[in-house]
Amino acid sequence: MFNQLLINGIIAGAIYALVASGFSLIYSVCKFVHFAHGAVIAFSSYFLYLLFSILGLNFGFSVVLSIIFASILGFLIDKIVYKELRKRKASNTILLIASVALLIFFESLILILFGADVKIIGYIKISKGIEILKAIITPLQIVIIIVSIILLILLFLFMKKTKLGKAMRAVADNKEVAEVVGISAEKIYSWSFIIGSAIAGIAGILVGLEQNLEPTMGTNLMIKGFTAAIIGGVGSVPGSILGSFLLGLVENFGIWFLPSGYKDAIAFIILFIFLLFRPQGILGIKR
Repeated sequence: MFNQLLINGIIAGAIYALVASGFSLIYSVCKFVHFAHGAVIAFSSYFLYLLFSILGLNFGFSVVLSIIFASILGFLIDKIVYKELRKRKASNTILLIASVALLIFFESLILILFGADVKIIGYIKISKGIEILKAIITPLQIVIIIVSIILLILLFLFMKKTKLGKAMRAVADNKEVAEVVGISAEKIYSWSFIIGSAIAGIAGILVGLEQNLEPTMGTNLMIKGFTAAIIGGVGSVPGSILGSFLLGLVENFGIWFLPSGYKDAIAFIILFIFLLFRPQGILGIKR
């Protein structure tokens, strides 16, 4: 039982990490809570369903197009909504309200376009799990863990080694000083949404392959990603990844003692504890 719950926790943590890392990347640069990130996750899953299951396109081609679609959607959200609000000197509270409105809008749009019934992408057929240390894990779950780890390592190297990544860190640290040395904050905002939304697209694809699609799936994942980011430090991408795996493990080990229906309650209890006693998170900086 211990080994099975450990593997389940790692799988959940890998998915939460993809959600939380993209969310934290956008938050650390733009300094507001982008709840519409969940809508990008859901829409990328449904877009893959449209391309592969309905239109019958090649699966690999459909995946690439879905990731590109997620990046473009994130870019347009920033360009059409957030940038205009920033021009009007809108506060972070207004941006937060706008992000919630966008989340509801896109969920309603998915409902109109695809209906309320559950959808299945159906590329990977149900197969017998592999036994590792008396615990069962499916090939798809192994792929999810591997893809998540590789992607998170690439994101870390991108932020540390590339010119664009360093510019993002500069704007995240001090926007005014970054602009003085010639870095365009607006361009960096756009890139943060493009990259963060691409990660959200990958998360949506992996979740869509393992689970059923439903219009509100983005909200559920966003709540878990937001909780994980708070635990690790909402302005820290490495912190959000750490928080994601901790949340996945605590949730799954928690249902060892409690019914599985309490999994979401466990996440909220952890969220409240951190908000009350350590709001900056594990790796966050107290301000």
